[in-house]
Parts: sequence; C-alpha cells; structure tokens
Amino acid sequence: MTLHPLVNQLLLPHRRAVIFAVKGVISMALALAVSMVLQLDRPYWALVSAVFLQIRPESGLVIEKALCQIFGSVVGGGVGILILAFFIPYPLVALGCLTLWIGLNSAASSMVHNTNFMYAYAMSGMTAGLVVVLVIANPNAVDSRAVFDIAQSRISEISVGALCAMLVSQLFWPVTVRASLRHHARDAINRTLEYLSLELDPNSTHEQRHKHADEILETLVVLNDDSSAVAYEGPEGPGRSRAAHLLCNKVMSLLAVTQIMGRFPRNHADLVSPAFGKLLADMRIHFRKIADADNYEESYLQAQALRRSLLEHRANYENESAIVVRLTQTAAELVADLVMVLRAYNALENSDQTLLKASKFRTHRDPLIGAVNGFRTAVVFVIGAVVWLTTSSPAAIMMMIMPVVFSIMFARFSLAVLTVMLRRLLLGVVVAIPVALFFGLGLLSRSSGDFEMLILVLAGPYFVGLLALADRPTLPYGLGFCIPFTLIVQPSNKMTFSVEMATSNALGLLVGISILYWVFKLITPPDSQLLQWRLLKATARDLTDIDEHHSPENWLNGRMGERLLRLANYDQGSGSPSRIMTDLGFTGLNIGHMSIRLRKRLKNHRTPLVNEKLAHWQQVLADTYLMSARGIMNPEFRRASAELLAAIHAAREPDAQTATIEGMFERMALTFERTVKTCLAE
Repeated sequence: MTLHPLVNQLLLPHRRAVIFAVKGVISMALALAVSMVLQLDRPYWALVSAVFLQIRPESGLVIEKALCQIFGSVVGGGVGILILAFFIPYPLVALGCLTLWIGLNSAASSMVHNTNFMYAYAMSGMTAGLVVVLVIANPNAVDSRAVFDIAQSRISEISVGALCAMLVSQLFWPVTVRASLRHHARDAINRTLEYLSLELDPNSTHEQRHKHADEILETLVVLNDDSSAVAYEGPEGPGRSRAAHLLCNKVMSLLAVTQIMGRFPRNHADLVSPAFGKLLADMRIHFRKIADADNYEESYLQAQALRRSLLEHRANYENESAIVVRLTQTAAELVADLVMVLRAYNALENSDQTLLKASKFRTHRDPLIGAVNGFRTAVVFVIGAVVWLTTSSPAAIMMMIMPVVFSIMFARFSLAVLTVMLRRLLLGVVVAIPVALFFGLGLLSRSSGDFEMLILVLAGPYFVGLLALADRPTLPYGLGFCIPFTLIVQPSNKMTFSVEMATSNALGLLVGISILYWVFKLITPPDSQLLQWRLLKATARDLTDIDEHHSPENWLNGRMGERLLRLANYDQGSGSPSRIMTDLGFTGLNIGHMSIRLRKRLKNHRTPLVNEKLAHWQQVLADTYLMSARGIMNPEFRRASAELLAAIHAAREPDAQTATIEGMFERMALTFERTVKTCLAE
C-alpha cells in the first residue's frame, strides 16, 4: 500500500527533513526572541519572514534570499511612505496607487526565473501594503512620525527574521549550494551523454529523445538559478558560479550540435556513407565510456580518445560529399564542447582560472504574461480592499496582504501546477485554523506567558509544518500551515487571546486564499499556442541579431535555455505526442549555431560584397525559419545561399573550407524542407 506523500513525509521523514525542521524551529525561536527583546510592534512578522527562508536550506541560497527579502522590504517601505506622503488625505487614491505598485511587482516577478528574486518582489508588495493599509486603518493617530515608525517596524521585523534564519543556516548543520551544484552538474552531464547516444542511435524513438532533452533542460535551469547563490559561499564561490554558467552554456551547444548529427542520418540515410556511419557508431561507444567513468580524470581521457578517433576517421576519408565533410567537422566541435563541459564540472570542486567566462541563462521576458499576472494580482488585492472598506474588519487586512504574497510567488507557474499548489495551500490553511485556535487560545492562554513556555507550546506545530515544508511535493501543505498558524496565533509580548480576533483572522486568511484560487482559475494567461508562437518569433529575432554580439554562441545559448524549457512545458501541457513546437525551438538553436560557425569560417574573408550578402542571407534565414514553422517552404533561402557562396568564391579560392560552407547551406536547406513536411503532417 502506497502512502500519500504528506502522510509518508510526516510519519516516515528522512533524516534530512528532521534536521531541516529542527533548524527551522531554532531560527523561528531566535527570530521571535530577538523581536520580543527589541520590543518590535508585531514580532510574528519576523516568524513569517523566517518561514519563507526555510524553503531552500542551502547556506548560499539562504543568504541570497535574506538579502532579497531585506532589500524588497526596504524598497516596499519606501514606496509606502511615498504614497502616504502625497495621498494620506485621500485613502482611495492611496489604495489605487498601492494596487498599481502591487500589480507592477507581480508583473516584474514574472520576468525573473530565480525564486529568490521573486521573494524580493513579494516582500516589496507586502511591505508597501502593510505600511499603507495599517496607517489608513488608524487615521486618528496619523502623522509623519507614525508613518515612518510603521514602515520602520515592518522592515525591522522582516529583517530580523531573515537575519536569524541566515545565522542558524550557517551555524547548525550547514548545507552548501556547492554540493547541490555538483550533484545537478553531474546529473546534467550523465543525461546529456545518454541523450548523445540516443540521438546517434537509429533505433531510438522520438519520445525517448524528447524525454531526455526535457530532463536536461530542467536540470540546466535549476543549475543556472542556483549558481548565483554559490557566490556567497567563500572566496571560491564566484569561480564556481562561472564554472556553472560555462557548463550550462556548453551543454546547450552540445544539444544544438547533437541534434544536427542525429537528424541527418535519420532523415537522409541515403546520404550517409559507410565511413561516416562507422564514425557515428564509434562516437556512441565513446559516449557510453565517458558516462561510465568513475571520475573526472577518466572521463577527460576518454573524451580526448574520442577526439583522436575523429581525426583518424577524417584522415581516411576519400571522395566524401561536402555535407559529410561538414558533419565530421561538426562532430569535432561537439567533442571540443564536451571537453569544456567536463572541465567546468571539475572546476565546481577545484578552481580553474583558465576557464572562459560564459553568459548565464537569460529569463525569457514576455510582457504579455507579465501584464496578465500583474492584473491578476491587482484583482486579488482589490477584492480584499473592497471587503475591508465595506466591513472595516481588521481581519480583511489579512485577506488583502497574504494572498498578494502568494500570488506574486506563484506567478510563473503553469495553470495546471498552480491549481495543484493552491489546493494544497488551502488544505494547509484549513488544518492550521483549528490547530492555531487550540494552541493559541487553549494552551497559551493558560500558560505563564514566559518566552520559554511560548516556544515549548509552539515548537510542536511548527516542527510538523516544517516537516511538510522540507519536501517539494508537500511544500504547499507546509507553507499553507505555517504562515496562517503564525498570523492567527500572533505570538508577541502582549498577546490578547481573543477568540473573536483569532477566528476573524482565520476566516480572513481562508477566504483570501480561496479568492486567490478562483481568480487564478478565472484569469488565465493567453492560449499556450499563442505563447509558443511568441517564443518562436523571439527566436527568429535573435537569429537576425547574431552579428551584433562579441560572443554570439554564448549569447544565443543564454537566450535559448529557458525558452526551450518553456516550449517543452507548453508541449507537455497540450499532450501533443509529436512535440512539434519543441522541435521547432531546437531547430532555431541549431540553425543559429550553424550561422555562428559560418561566420567563424568567413572571419578573414569579409569583403564588402560578402558582408552585404551575409546580412541578406541572415534575414532570409530568420524569415525561412518562421515560414517553415507554418508549413511553407521559402525558395528564397537557396537563392540567398547561392549568392552568398558566389560572393565567398569571389573573395577566396575554392578549397576545403568553401566545400564545408557549401555543406552547411545544404544541411540547413534540408532541415527547412524536413520541418515543412513535419508541420504539414500535423
């Protein structure tokens, strides 16, 4: 009998989860103690801040998240003061400005992929909301000093919670980002080697190849996101961050080149000579040997052996076609990228100052998605504000603030994932309400009121909630329990133990999260097909901009990483077995790399005529890419390629390099023809 993940996590927790929960309880107890000693107005907000920092326990990530929370709180507090400075006599205008600010933060959070940066936007919106709403809620005691004190209190409480969690993370059972990066890097390399073998295996299936490609992209994005936090882990941190960026970048190059090598024999078997077929078989054997190696040194030696094998194959060629010569050169470039991947992996543990700096993945920023998410969060806040203005209930403040935080934090998730997360969050809230009423009113009201007794009573519920928070599948349950539990109990120096207030806050939180759930269900992003086409158009624009960058390969890889993952996620969500949009994304990456390699071969032969024809060819390349995605073949591509080849021949005598260039043009033309046939068959 298989237990539910939540039941399994609570009854049979791993040692890691228990340590995580213990560290969380210690950090929250420390945050509460410091807040109470400093006589802060609402110490429970320090607990809320500490809870958010528990989600990823690695030291570097906790430091980064703490800095993001503090920075976001300071900015939000400043904006709250600014709004009140101009509009304190006009509460409705002040709330309107606050709604706009919250919507902007939500839209901006959709433009980043790093979770810690999303926390900064969430804290910015929440702190501004608390400052403005708490001042408007008590208009009789409002002056410039009171406004500043409220802003200072909110910033102080959140900062205390963040700093305490950061301190505990460093002192008790520290977990490093470095270990996580090395694990993800090794996982990415192994999956990539398996994918290389599958691409060159004539018996592999379309589904197998896509499954491996999806897993590689997911791992690379996680590795890229975590790489910024490793910089906080000692003097070697920045070097490890650069190594992670290089590894991600070169794996993207491997994916691009491997697709070139794999698609050619599958779709044009008649053009594969016996010598080239033997080369592909040799490459598969060496990939398996590298994957089976136990250490970096052995992997590196196997990669060098593969490089020597390719040179021997090429030396034995006789009367091979231009496209086979070009693909053999592509194979050599693939091995060179693989060697750099292995060196980058080694640099995650051992410093390597000779590694070149590579671009990190850039988040694909779609203003349309940002506008939808910003509007959705603003609607959630407005509903809470209307309830508050019409009822004047203090509990409605909870309905306004916390759903906004969750809305900003969850903005980037797909609707299917988001629905599951919000359901689990709601279940956590439902459980938190009776537990908070029992512990907060039943036990604490009968205690001596000492801090030690307060911690003794609260440690049990927090430990259980943190156990759920320790594992990704059960994380929403833990988050939905810990935050509402804190806001209902409201531990502080002067606890009121009011049944009416506690029940009112509980209902406010429950209704607020329910409203968030239905708003997310009703206001959804545009159709995934439209978003996929916007991703392809963005790729086509990048193809025309390749010549404007000093390191175009690094630049293109950084742009395409998260974009390909989005295309894959949209394809998975649609349930399409053909995965045509993901294939089109990889095609864009492939032809972009081919275009970059063409420029390397023309580096010393860029006459004015070649430059003119190359610029025209590049634009035709981008246009042909989009047309082939619609099932239309553009005859202009072969004409533009012929004109560029003629200009190259005029600039230099025909030789092996020009034969390779001719092979590149033919390979791209075949790719577009295959793409047109595939799209028409859909």
